Amino acid sequence: MRTADVIVIGAGIVGAACARAYARQGLSVAVIEPAAVGGGATAASMGHLLVVDAEGSADEAEFALSRRSVRLWQDWLDESRDHAAQAEHQACGTLWVAADDEEMALAARKQTWLTARGLQAERLDAKALAMLEPMLRPGLAGALRVPGDARVYPPKVAQRWLEEARAELIRGEVVALDGAGVRLADGRKLWGALVVLCAGLASQRFLPPGCLLPKKGQLAITQRCSGLVKHQLVELGYIKKAHLVDEDTVSFNVQPRPGGQLLIGSSRQVGREDRALDLAMLRQMLQCAAGYLPGLAELSLLRCWTGIRPASADGQPLIGAHPTLPRVWLATGHEGLGITTSLASAELLAELSLAQAPTLDPQPFSPARFAA
Repeated sequence: MRTADVIVIGAGIVGAACARAYARQGLSVAVIEPAAVGGGATAASMGHLLVVDAEGSADEAEFALSRRSVRLWQDWLDESRDHAAQAEHQACGTLWVAADDEEMALAARKQTWLTARGLQAERLDAKALAMLEPMLRPGLAGALRVPGDARVYPPKVAQRWLEEARAELIRGEVVALDGAGVRLADGRKLWGALVVLCAGLASQRFLPPGCLLPKKGQLAITQRCSGLVKHQLVELGYIKKAHLVDEDTVSFNVQPRPGGQLLIGSSRQVGREDRALDLAMLRQMLQCAAGYLPGLAELSLLRCWTGIRPASADGQPLIGAHPTLPRVWLATGHEGLGITTSLASAELLAELSLAQAPTLDPQPFSPARFAA
């Protein structure tokens, strides 16, 4: 017997967004999750909501996906005044910090690219930057301010979207997926008209080899320190480092939280999928952050933890039909952009699987590129 019209595997932010998208089409949804809702990569994210620019790249697919998704996020936030509180939403904007003149030139190109597409972006010189964020170290060249960026707390959003979808939450681990049904580790067999695979890195076991690549990250959160930072602060080299696949990296990335704490990132260890803290990498990340914000060295850390980002082999998420299994659809491989792009990914997948005209060009995200 049919378990639900749509079976979603994975209750992270992308899986919850897919559950909501299909429910809005009038379909019943069951979500399979072995652990806490939003407890995997979703809980180990910084919760950025930002439009990613593709300055210097001929491929604007990632920009289009993130821009559409930010619009959908705003639509959801506008649906109810309670949504912003539930999501711990902060419209804090982002300051892309430039350490020198070379990075200021990058800020100028980034500003030109964004404003040409109707997005707000403002260059700040060193004096203006110091006035906005006085705790940053002296001697920085300036920054690019993108006021439309924001942050949320993703696990709470994932839970809310499952509630909106009226999804049945099924606790279990999927061990077999053949296009005709889903089998769990305890022997239960489930069937849906569609199966949607959104299990992050765990999706790899049901994909051709090499589709997904783990990227481990360390995070830390400080004691309360109200007023120390007002914006998301990110170094301008962050995006370039985020897509490197042949070396481990750290970047300056600090975010204010509603309770007054500061969330500190960011690091990437390519190919690592263990969840143990790497103290050497954590120390390097914290030193990088304190190099931009010297006041961090005076604060205590309340917690440090890790997460595993599911990156695709070519940098673009997999959104579309499974390359070999009928009736199985994919939304995975978003790496560090899963929070931002969750809603547009779910919208696109629902459109494709229900034979509706897609809002975005689906070709760059098609899993068929890994069919071989």
